[in-house]
Amino acid sequence: MEHRTRKYRGAVGLLLVAGVLLTGCSGKDGGGGKATSDQRRAGAPAPAYTGGAEEDAKGDAKNGDEADRLKESAPPDYLSTFALDVDTASYGYARRTLDDGRLPGPETVRPEEFVNSFRQGYHRPAGNGFSVSVDGARTAGEDEDWSLVRVGLATKAAPTTAERPPAALTFVVDVSGSMNSPDRLGLVKTSLGILTDALRDDDSISLVTFSDEAETVLPMTRLSGHRGRIRDAVDSLEPAESTNVGAGIERGYGEAVDGRRKGANNRVVLLSDALANTGDTDADDILERIDSARREYGITLFGVGVGSDYGDAFMEELTNKGDGHTTYIADEEQARKVFVDQLPAHLELTARDAKAQVAFDPKTVEKFKLIGYEDRKVADDDFRDDSVDGGEVGPGHTVTALYAVHLRDGASGHVATATVRWLDPKTRTPHEKTGSVATGAITGKLWGGRSTRLQVTAVAAYFAENLRGTALPGAPGLGELADRAEKLAASTEDASVTKLAGAIVRADRLKGGAREDGTGTEEGEMD
Repeated sequence: MEHRTRKYRGAVGLLLVAGVLLTGCSGKDGGGGKATSDQRRAGAPAPAYTGGAEEDAKGDAKNGDEADRLKESAPPDYLSTFALDVDTASYGYARRTLDDGRLPGPETVRPEEFVNSFRQGYHRPAGNGFSVSVDGARTAGEDEDWSLVRVGLATKAAPTTAERPPAALTFVVDVSGSMNSPDRLGLVKTSLGILTDALRDDDSISLVTFSDEAETVLPMTRLSGHRGRIRDAVDSLEPAESTNVGAGIERGYGEAVDGRRKGANNRVVLLSDALANTGDTDADDILERIDSARREYGITLFGVGVGSDYGDAFMEELTNKGDGHTTYIADEEQARKVFVDQLPAHLELTARDAKAQVAFDPKTVEKFKLIGYEDRKVADDDFRDDSVDGGEVGPGHTVTALYAVHLRDGASGHVATATVRWLDPKTRTPHEKTGSVATGAITGKLWGGRSTRLQVTAVAAYFAENLRGTALPGAPGLGELADRAEKLAASTEDASVTKLAGAIVRADRLKGGAREDGTGTEEGEMD
């Protein structure tokens, strides 16, 4: 079974620096993807990616020099490796919890999902894979020796509904007793109704429900000429008893395999509050039972969470290990966004097993921390081991990684080299892009600086860390953070930033404005 090296590290707070200008080289694997045992003992990252002769001829000589320099300079505790993540459920659930007058549990707050909930404005590539763009700025106040750097990855633009391949979707719907409310099963039925109207005639749907047992309500059915039948099946859903998620997923994957269509995007979509209490409740065991379907047919699991009481950790684990991702909906507006506006991004794949590795130069960097991604960390030695699970990313997605970096006094020159590796979703051919950054790219101020999107990213990250009970260098109080979000909403004319400002205001009232501070003194990667 595919596996992910997962290591949770308690959140600490500090925010970052170094602007990064990532140039890139990409190509096909020429067999140079493994580190030698000597290199691993020395703590260096895997050797520079070796593409075909044509790709080498097009490579940037400076980029190659930086990669060679990187191998000599980065001890193990100056490497940061993680699987890419496009989940946004943590932010959606936090907003819902705050709307209900409660603070979200710190364990449910994942900063990367807050950040990835907002548009970033990155340049997008024309084909599969990623573009890489990096910028940064210094934090304000007494922490000006810290900077925030945004490492941004973007896939190609999502196709229109008319342009995408047909979809064959198996919906696995939780009809347990805990789903018996308008904002749970009621919202699920509304969402499926919206989707039925939005799908094309050549798309197909099957419908599986589960409570204490699983049942097929609708086998795989084409939309053409059958929309009424599909709506009737959705309308018939009624709450029952317990929550046997394992039975639902197993039956759902069976239906997805039986109804799979060649050339279509075959997906299983789980809609649930993820409060499993019957049958197998271990994510590994559940997914092991449908592992052959995932491997042989590439059918990934997309999780849609609902409900004020929501099994966030369980849904996250299921979708991470199921080669998919998760989101959260609290109302019809969000349902329309997920099932209409963003549907192609949730259906297609442009990259499989995508990972990133950033190597910091100890000559210039004193300490650093990746903000978030604790449950997506990968062993440094496994970066180019393509049997180790990474993240699946679709068209129209962006992925942002933020680092808190503290430079050494008087540091000048090379700061970090970053590499992104992914597999082609059809051929599983590996590709990479690599780039580096120097100290000269970090002089701009954050607030009032050139990039409003970088400032939105900073607000989202500061907010998430505050909710986790940690603090980042230069972090404003929640009141000031809300003011900045409101100004950014006005300048960007972005309604999602307005909603972010409202969530911060509610959190500030619930927390009474208190926050902690702390920086730490160690060198290298910070826990």
